Amino acid sequence: MARSDVLEQALSFGTPLVEVTGGEPLLQAGALPLLRELCDSGRTVLLETSGERDISGVDPRVYRIMDLKAPGSGESQRNRWENIEHLTRRDEVKVVLVGRDDYEWAKRVIEEHRIADRVNAVLLSCAWGELAPKDLVQWVLADKLPVRVQVQIHKVIWDAETQGV
Repeated sequence: MARSDVLEQALSFGTPLVEVTGGEPLLQAGALPLLRELCDSGRTVLLETSGERDISGVDPRVYRIMDLKAPGSGESQRNRWENIEHLTRRDEVKVVLVGRDDYEWAKRVIEEHRIADRVNAVLLSCAWGELAPKDLVQWVLADKLPVRVQVQIHKVIWDAETQGV
């Protein structure tokens, strides 16, 4: 689909907020211009990114939600640590955890990189079916970790196996 068609469709909903997500948006050549055009249209624009691509060229009006991949994901080698320097107080960092080892890793990374001081929010989420949210909440409370716990809401709204939503 052409970028102009994506822009037209996104604007056709008339919503004040637009989130660009799905796979890794920054792999698409038209992502940066699209984000800028959405901002120019007066929308509040969110970008959800895996964090593997350079975020420094993203329009500063965009709210970035950047993943850090914990070791349990099998993808932690894809983390682009340089991106942390580009995060601002309007951004968020999200980490999906599969267990206690991932939690301890996230706790160390949050502290070592002072992530909670850099961004608006640090979000910890349980990998669906791998970690009970109750356990994560107990760990966060015990450690007084400066994070928000979230669930993968799309797994709650739709069947957990549904893709493309």
